[in-house]
Amino acid sequence: MIASWKIWFGLMSICLLQYRVVSQKFQLEPQNSTVLQGSDVQFKATIQEDWKVTTWHIGALQALTVINVPESILPAFDRFSGRFCSNGTKSCVEFTIHNVTRTDEGEVTCTVQGHPPQKAQLYVQESGTVRILGENVTVLQDEQVEFECVTAAWFPAPTISWTQNNQTVDSSVYNNTSINNGDFFNSTSILKLKAAGNTRVDCLATVSALATPKTSSVYVVVVPKPADWTVLIAVVASFGSCALLVLLILGILFCYKHRKEKEQNYQDEMRRVRTPSQLSVVSAVEQIPGQVNNSYEPEYQNNTTNVGVEPGFVKHRHVTIV
Repeated sequence: MIASWKIWFGLMSICLLQYRVVSQKFQLEPQNSTVLQGSDVQFKATIQEDWKVTTWHIGALQALTVINVPESILPAFDRFSGRFCSNGTKSCVEFTIHNVTRTDEGEVTCTVQGHPPQKAQLYVQESGTVRILGENVTVLQDEQVEFECVTAAWFPAPTISWTQNNQTVDSSVYNNTSINNGDFFNSTSILKLKAAGNTRVDCLATVSALATPKTSSVYVVVVPKPADWTVLIAVVASFGSCALLVLLILGILFCYKHRKEKEQNYQDEMRRVRTPSQLSVVSAVEQIPGQVNNSYEPEYQNNTTNVGVEPGFVKHRHVTIV
């Protein structure tokens, strides 16, 4: 029993060794190929020993048969062709699929008589459209602006990114979603930015087979933000209130001072006008006793005959106050 197992193991080792040697004599490149629909793709089989026939399959479809004789390439369909490699030796055969379609995706198999088949994997992708909704925008400084980028008819779902003035935008400020629409993917990306200055915004969509991403661009024009009138009015009102209070206090003090000065001036004027008048009256009173009217005659002299005096006229003595 143990001897039988050793014999079986030895045979398997010999087969694997022979397979490795054979595999090294027959190679298919590339092992994986990803292309865009509508393009051409090539696979190359290198055979290090004499061979007679090779066949090429795409999935279950036999696409091409090549016989190792001059002018021996026999295309099975118009979209498939083969030729010997550019070095001119028949140890290398190049198989080309023209105008690749999504139906070509899958295994590509090359079989060489006397060798195990070699397989490669073909992936077919499609690039659709990309567009930023809306036109160029004008916003106020520091205002938040939102952009929506829409892609359609891609396979597989595209990778969407954004740039601002050719600088990559951090992925944390935009959000991507994709929807499988039958054989295609439609995607949406939302970007929110704070407008700091005039800028160009680009939405980029790509798949691995696309050499250059497809882009859509818009321009953002930023205008200066108007002054905050609320703050300005509050500041002006505050200073105005303080100034009005100060002016009111100064006005009260001025009125009070002016009134006091006016009263003082009035009292001084009254003193100035009243003093000379009072002095005149006093002088007149003091002079009354010193003046006598010599024409005054006492009543007891009425019996005396007055010459030159008309009858009935009585003389009186008068005091004249000067």
